[in-house]
Amino acid sequence: MTQKTKASKRATPKTATQGKARTVAETASSAPTTTEGLDGAMRALTLALEKKALEPILLDVRELCSFCNYQLVVSGRSDRQVDAIADGISSGLKMDGMRALGSEGARTGQWALLDYGDFVVHVFLHAAREHYDLEGLWNDAPRVPIEVPPDARIAAEDPYDAVS
Repeated sequence: MTQKTKASKRATPKTATQGKARTVAETASSAPTTTEGLDGAMRALTLALEKKALEPILLDVRELCSFCNYQLVVSGRSDRQVDAIADGISSGLKMDGMRALGSEGARTGQWALLDYGDFVVHVFLHAAREHYDLEGLWNDAPRVPIEVPPDARIAAEDPYDAVS
């Protein structure tokens, strides 16, 4: 291998890295203008509430996340309810013409993730949700204002809230 070839091989990764860093920095500095996924996330919220989901929160992660724009987090009171909420969202969105790109944890009753590309839905058994604390992980993400019915809230005196 010639000296020139060795030098060009060493320069190639450095140049590629610099170009990539510049693109990432330019992308990070621009404010998100798309709301793609918001309508789907709001529809998923409605479907979740129809299955009596608890404590819904919708996170706007457009500035913080590269794999989706919104994350919906909801809880269920039991393994069966977690599965029912995930199934209700999945089948309801399918009837609306939206199919999940992937899903994880379904049928475990502890947690389900439904990935729709522009938005992701997390359905947790409430105790598991408190343990993993996604809201804390995404603390910098703005909360999208949503209307939460009183029956979708867990009261402080509810003994279920104390389960860990």
